[in-house]
Amino acid sequence: METKKITIDRPFITLGQLLKEEAIIPTGGAAKWYLKENTVLVNDEADDRRGRKLYPGDLVTLPDHSQLTIESK
Repeated sequence: METKKITIDRPFITLGQLLKEEAIIPTGGAAKWYLKENTVLVNDEADDRRGRKLYPGDLVTLPDHSQLTIESK
C-alpha cells in the first residue's frame, strides 16, 4: 500500500483540517462526526480529536487503510 505525502507550509495541521483538505469530509464541521464513526490512527494509535496537531513525520491511517504522511515544505 502506498503512503500519500501531504506537504504543509506551516508548523502543523490539525486532523480536522487534513481530512477536509484531502476531501475525506465535506466541511470542517463534519470532522467531529467522522472521527466518532470511524477509527483513524495517528502514529498507530486511535485518535478522535479533530484538533489533534499533526507535525512533519506523523503518519495518519484512514479506515480504508490508506495512509497519509505529513511533510514540511
